[in-house]
Amino acid sequence: MSVTTTTPETTSTTQPKKRRLRTPYFQVVASLAWKDLRAEARGREMVNAMLLFSIMAVLIFSFALELDRQAQEATVGGVLWVTIAFAGTLGLGRSLAAEKDKGSLDALLLAPVERSALFYGKMIGNFLFTLAVGFLLVFLLTVLFNVNLFRPVLWLIIVLGCLGFATTGTLVASMSVHARAREMLLPILLLPVILPVIISATRASTALITELKTEDWLPWIQLLGVVDFVFLLAGFFLFDFIVEE
Repeated sequence: MSVTTTTPETTSTTQPKKRRLRTPYFQVVASLAWKDLRAEARGREMVNAMLLFSIMAVLIFSFALELDRQAQEATVGGVLWVTIAFAGTLGLGRSLAAEKDKGSLDALLLAPVERSALFYGKMIGNFLFTLAVGFLLVFLLTVLFNVNLFRPVLWLIIVLGCLGFATTGTLVASMSVHARAREMLLPILLLPVILPVIISATRASTALITELKTEDWLPWIQLLGVVDFVFLLAGFFLFDFIVEE
């Protein structure tokens, strides 16, 4: 008696693997920057604090420094960039801290996007806020110090200086975002790091305002551009490691 065994046919169906789709890089950058701009347009907490500090600082400098015309031209560049540095630090303190407090920073870090895109998105927002402060200061200093700051090259210096400040500041702010005393730690870490930006911008602005020769202010603008490029590149490679707890 023969027993015949039949094996049922096995049909293997291959399911297509689900892939985590990554959002295009520049779309992430633009979306994050636009989100920060819209949030600030609704609340206006950070910009209002920066603008109010800038106005008060310029008023204090204008009344405290009773200088003649030549001394004012030599001083106004330093007043401009010292005020931008301290007002910008106020804004940077809330840049990533607000995301951390609301819990959205962890969600952003878990999203299937490049970490460097998050850095550039936050940096663009900080840059635009700092640039707005810089433009306001040009108007205030022109009126209160009676020095003409409406010069095309000076606008270029302000753009490059604010870009360097925002890039460096966003990188440093991401280091201190997980610290308990981040409000105190941020200025301590930031001010030494942004010295090349502040010094280059101040020297270029002062040389331009006092109407020195082109070779006196052009090297400082070139140095400012190099510093901006270095920190923009550093953010691309280092932000992923910095934001890890």
